Amino acid sequence: MIQPQTYVNVTDNSGARELMCIRIIGVSNRQYANIGDIIVAVIKKAVPNMSLEKSEVVRAVVVRTCKELKRDDGIIIRYDDNAAVVIDQKKNPKGTRIFGAIPEELRQLNFTKIVSLASEVL
Repeated sequence: MIQPQTYVNVTDNSGARELMCIRIIGVSNRQYANIGDIIVAVIKKAVPNMSLEKSEVVRAVVVRTCKELKRDDGIIIRYDDNAAVVIDQKKNPKGTRIFGAIPEELRQLNFTKIVSLASEVL
């Protein structure tokens, strides 16, 4: 579960390395974001000479959380870190590669471009 002030790793090659969640997009008083939710975040660490810079406000999709995710068939998935992918207004990723495992639930949430760029889909 991601809440405001939570630090999140970036799992693509957009230029950002670490984000801090500011707001969860959706219902006005949502406290937590889970896998597949869109957040507004500020870049805390960035790679030099890239398109994204430190202290820039961006939107991102949460793709991994430390809090476990239970599927309908009883499988429980848990990751070691909190991670997100930086997206634009049309829900397309800003990076061209996505590192690490991505859950299959993103396909049902219409993030098919993220799923197609991922190296591993669980």
